[in-house]
Amino acid sequence: MSQKLTQTLSFKQQQNLVMTPQMQQAVKLLQMNNIELQAFLEEEMVQNPLLEKQETESESGETEATEDTDQSSDNDDSPPETVHEDAHEDFDAGNKMADVGAGGNSNFTDDLPDFEDRLVRQKTLREHLNEQLHIDADTLLEKSIGTLLIDRLDESGYLRDDAVTLATQIGCSETTIESVLLRLKKFDPTGVFAHDLAECLALQLEEQGELTESFKVLLQNLPLLAQHDYKKLAKVCNVDEDELSEMTALLRTLNPRPSSRFDHVVAQTAIPDVLMKALPKNIGGGWRVELNTDTLPRVLVNQQYYTDVSARTKDKGEREYLTTQLNNASWLVKALEQRAMTILKVASEIVERQDGFFLYGIEFLKPLTLREIAEAIDMHESTVSRVTTGKFIGTPRGLFELKFFFSSSIEGADGTAISSQSVKARIKALTDAETLENILSDDDLVEALNKEGMNVARRTVAKYREALGIQSSVQRRRIKKNAL
Repeated sequence: MSQKLTQTLSFKQQQNLVMTPQMQQAVKLLQMNNIELQAFLEEEMVQNPLLEKQETESESGETEATEDTDQSSDNDDSPPETVHEDAHEDFDAGNKMADVGAGGNSNFTDDLPDFEDRLVRQKTLREHLNEQLHIDADTLLEKSIGTLLIDRLDESGYLRDDAVTLATQIGCSETTIESVLLRLKKFDPTGVFAHDLAECLALQLEEQGELTESFKVLLQNLPLLAQHDYKKLAKVCNVDEDELSEMTALLRTLNPRPSSRFDHVVAQTAIPDVLMKALPKNIGGGWRVELNTDTLPRVLVNQQYYTDVSARTKDKGEREYLTTQLNNASWLVKALEQRAMTILKVASEIVERQDGFFLYGIEFLKPLTLREIAEAIDMHESTVSRVTTGKFIGTPRGLFELKFFFSSSIEGADGTAISSQSVKARIKALTDAETLENILSDDDLVEALNKEGMNVARRTVAKYREALGIQSSVQRRRIKKNAL
């Protein structure tokens, strides 16, 4: 039997989407927050002589980079106005060769590192804590609240707000805040999330097993230590001067600034890229959403410089170079304009859909997906993803990353979708409010939730309760009895 070996040459036609350098740059611009964008533009202005930063304020007649949501509430208690309400300025969205952004004079430009340095920077405290939170958090609610608390740390790593203030801003109970904080205070570096210096040092001493009663008294009297009044301090702490000397020596080994070993540039509180505030009731209520003009850089193409130099230049190569730089500068200005309006459009849609959260708190956070926002504003889902990652919005309830507002859902009694995060928050609130005479079983919780329009099964309640770390009704009753 003979076999023939044949060779065939086949051709396969296939289409691949190739991104041009300009398209790649547009994607990068969309991923940057305003602070990163400033550093990038500083580098671009060094490389392109036709680009320059505009230092003057916007001229009259420009289009404002704001959007007002038409959703108003019948609630008479308007939420508090954001502290950024006077940061609104005009934004030029019409002149093709004009500036984009707004604000001109930024408070952050002088302190920014080189763009290359940012790419190889150290891990920030926020990144370090979020990595731990991702592992430690048992529930989506804990993770969401933990993320918000991380964003509220000051430059030293302290959380200055008290539980009452935080609970009011976030829209949950003080007990929930304190429960999440208890876990966060165990994160590395020790001392982070402390309210003040005394608590920061106490957390570190506790970890070392050195937090004695004498040390507790010493930490309550740090002003005496600062005044070097050792005799009085020793008496207050009920120790002799030698013991006090050993105690103060140990204090000097502790770190008063937990954030000190992390990147100091971005370990600070995140800066909002977008701002929102409540509109007056007499004009229909709702919200105004606007770009943060304090951090949004303004650049323009120096047409006069191009005209002057090209008129004096006879060399063909130099003229081609100028033309290329003009085209690049013009394209960058347009890309920045598009970036700004895209961010504003996405943020405005999120604000309109999460109106209940801004009015009433975390229990009213609606389920929301990237696809829903993308379809509503006629953009690709990947574009919405880039816009909502690493971008922050300043609201009457505090500072939030845009991606915070996306969560899964369950079906409500009337067929509408309810955020699973909202259901968990209600379970937590209901059990927090229990008394010894009124401990709620899972069936009781189901009944209470159903009355509120949350159509959940008993097994779902049990699952969420366990995920929240809430014990059974029998165990909760026993704990309350023993506490008496």
